[in-house]
Amino acid sequence: MSDSSGSGKTGEFGEGAHGNLTEIPIREKGELQGVLCDGRWSGAHGIGRFSSEVLSGLPEARILEKGKSLLLSPLDPLWIEWQIARYRPRLYFTPGFNPPFYTRCPFVVTVHDLIHLKVPEEKSLWKEAYYGALLRPALRRAQAVLTVSEFSRQEILEWSGLDPDRVRVSGCGVSDAFVPEGPRWDPGYPYCLYVGNHKPHKNVHFLLKAFSRTDSRSGLRLVLTGMPDPPLSAWIAKNRIAHRTIFLGQVAEKQLPEIYRGARALVFPSRYEGFGLPVLEAMACKVPVIASRIPVIEEVAGNTVHFLPVEDLDAWTVILDHVSKDPSFGEKRILEAFGRSRYYSWDRVRQTVRDVLRLVGI
Repeated sequence: MSDSSGSGKTGEFGEGAHGNLTEIPIREKGELQGVLCDGRWSGAHGIGRFSSEVLSGLPEARILEKGKSLLLSPLDPLWIEWQIARYRPRLYFTPGFNPPFYTRCPFVVTVHDLIHLKVPEEKSLWKEAYYGALLRPALRRAQAVLTVSEFSRQEILEWSGLDPDRVRVSGCGVSDAFVPEGPRWDPGYPYCLYVGNHKPHKNVHFLLKAFSRTDSRSGLRLVLTGMPDPPLSAWIAKNRIAHRTIFLGQVAEKQLPEIYRGARALVFPSRYEGFGLPVLEAMACKVPVIASRIPVIEEVAGNTVHFLPVEDLDAWTVILDHVSKDPSFGEKRILEAFGRSRYYSWDRVRQTVRDVLRLVGI
């Protein structure tokens, strides 16, 4: 398989020029010494969580942490080139979708999903130009491309035209903190829980519409992470459900497990996901899950969650009413869901990433 950067040592996932590179400073001796990683993505949620967990498993690599303000800016690819020229690694790895502009150094890039191309509300001319003019050509030069689900892999293959062997699924994991045992949040009322941001594809407004139609006498509340924007707050007030909806704002990572454990069910009405980590976290806490029937959630959860059509308002209203009246809702599936969640460990993800980097970096 040819690489436009020139000929070089052939790895399992393709060819690329290694050039005359020297080793960078390392923290520990190991098989991946000389690897340069972009640590600017690291954080508590989404790509940030993936980055934090994966890079913690690369102790011998050098981690770039400065330059966060440049991340995904027009100058970012050139900044990465400068870092590569500065440290002269034998392999560059980014846990996000920000490749170098052009480099003779072998590199591995991670594309979690194609949300910016597939979801209308996320599209823009800038994003389309970035994906078309920079990311797609870079993927064709990369030694390997990582992604988090088979669903995303198939979308990436269709969009990029890459050889299937070049795109590998690392998956995502669930933290050891998400277990059934431990404190349960008890606010004094039963609640369904939504975890995630409020972007249009997450379908939070749809969820609130369904909830507004349920029997208010049941006492069930809808608890959501984050805060509503002014239009959503106005809609909530207009429909008189402010007393039944609780927005928690930004929740600390250490508090999430007990909030999951206290819930009657996790509700996840998203229209598009690259993985759907909250579903997995709820499964690991033995909390029933009600989710949109979208391919990636079927891939992650199998038949262990309660699936509903994405935009079927009546179906979502009916099941929320059912949850309000049945404290034992979903108990028949939680053991199977819990068992399935055990497969998704960050240790497994870290090992997969290490294996890919080792194979393309030798």
